Amino acid sequence: MLVHFTLLLTCWLSLLRPAAGLPHQSAASGLRPAVVRTLRATVLAEAAWALQQAPRTVTDSVAARSAGGPHDFFSEGDYWWPDPAHPGGPYVQRDGQTNPANFGAHRRAMIRFSRIVGALASAYQLTHREKYARHALVHLRAWFLDPATRMHPSLLYAQAISGRFTGRGIGIIDTIQLLEVAQGVRVFEGARCFGAADVAGIKDWFSRYLTWLTTHPYGQDERNAANNHGTCWTMQVAAFARLTGNEELLGFCRERYKTVLLPTQMAADGSFPLELKRTKPYGYSLFNLDAFTTLCAILSTPTDNLWTYQTPDGRSIRRGIEFLHPYLSDKSRWPFAPDVMYWENWPVAPPALVLGAVQFRNCQWLATWQRLDHSPRVAEVLRNLPVRHPLLWLE
Repeated sequence: MLVHFTLLLTCWLSLLRPAAGLPHQSAASGLRPAVVRTLRATVLAEAAWALQQAPRTVTDSVAARSAGGPHDFFSEGDYWWPDPAHPGGPYVQRDGQTNPANFGAHRRAMIRFSRIVGALASAYQLTHREKYARHALVHLRAWFLDPATRMHPSLLYAQAISGRFTGRGIGIIDTIQLLEVAQGVRVFEGARCFGAADVAGIKDWFSRYLTWLTTHPYGQDERNAANNHGTCWTMQVAAFARLTGNEELLGFCRERYKTVLLPTQMAADGSFPLELKRTKPYGYSLFNLDAFTTLCAILSTPTDNLWTYQTPDGRSIRRGIEFLHPYLSDKSRWPFAPDVMYWENWPVAPPALVLGAVQFRNCQWLATWQRLDHSPRVAEVLRNLPVRHPLLWLE
C-alpha cells in the first residue's frame, strides 16, 4: 500500500513539474518525465546488451519444412500438432496450446531484432550518442539491405501447417515484431551515421512490404479478420505507412479504426467479446488493447485525434483501458476463465496503460504500469508484446 501511494504521489508531482523541451499544452508534457525516470536505467542496460549483439537474420536458420528459400521468413502455426491417429499425416489443432516442436527460429530472430533496435533507439533518444545509431544500422543493413542476409519483403510462408498449408494470411501477425524497428528508423533518421542511401533503402523495403500487405490475397484476408488479427494488420500498415510517408494508407487506417475496428470489436463496456471467447481470454484481451492503443499513438493528428474519438454509443480507447485496468491492477478480480497457458506470466507492464496514462494524465494507470514487470523474459509474452519500448511512442 505504501509503495502504491508513493507511485501515485510521484505521478501527481510530475503533473505539477514542467517537462523540458515539450510544449506545455501537450498531453505528454505532464507524465512523460515520470515515464522516463521509470525506464531510464532499464533502457540503458538493455542498450548495453544490444551493443554486444551481432546481426542474426532469417538466413541464419534453415527451415527444412519451408516451401520458400533462405531469404523467406518461415513459421508454423502455434496450435497445430501431429495427429496421434494418423502419424505422418496432416497436423490437427489444439487451440491455445503451443506446440514447442514447431519451427520458431525466424520468429525468435525477428523478436531479437526488434528488441535490439528498440533498445538502441530508446537509448539514442535519451542520450543522442551516435554509438547506438551506428550499431542499429549494422542490424538494419543485415535485415533489409545486404543481398546475402536480407529478408524478402513478403510473408508467403508464415504460420504454415504441416500437411495442410505452406503459408497462411494469419501469419502476417508475425511481423508485428517490425513495429519498433520501423519506429526506431524514424528516431535514427537524424543521426549523422544514417546516410541518405541507407534510409532510402530501408524505406524502400518497407514500401515493398506495404504493397504486398495490401494487395496479396493473404494480406486482404488478414485485413478483414474480425479479431486481433484485423487489428494487427491495420497496426502494421499504419506504422509502415508513417515511416514511408504513405498518406493514403494512413488515412485508410484512420477510417478503418473508427468505422470497423472500434465499433465491431469493442463492446459497449470496453471489452473485446471475440477475445473473451478464446482459450486465452486475458492475454488476448490485453494484446488487442495494446494494438488499439498503438494505433491511436501512430495515427492521431491534431485534426483527427483517435485518443478522444468515440462512437455514438461511447466506445473509445479510453473505455477499453478503463475496462481492463482493474484486472491489471489485481488479476484475481478477473471474472472470466483463466488462460489455458501462460496464465501465471501475465500481466506485464502493457503499453496500453502507459500510453493511455500519458494521454489522459491518469496517475492510477501510470502507477499500475510502474509496478508491473518491464523486462519479461518468457518467449510467449515477448511474442505478444511487440511494443516494449514506450519512449519511442511518446512523441
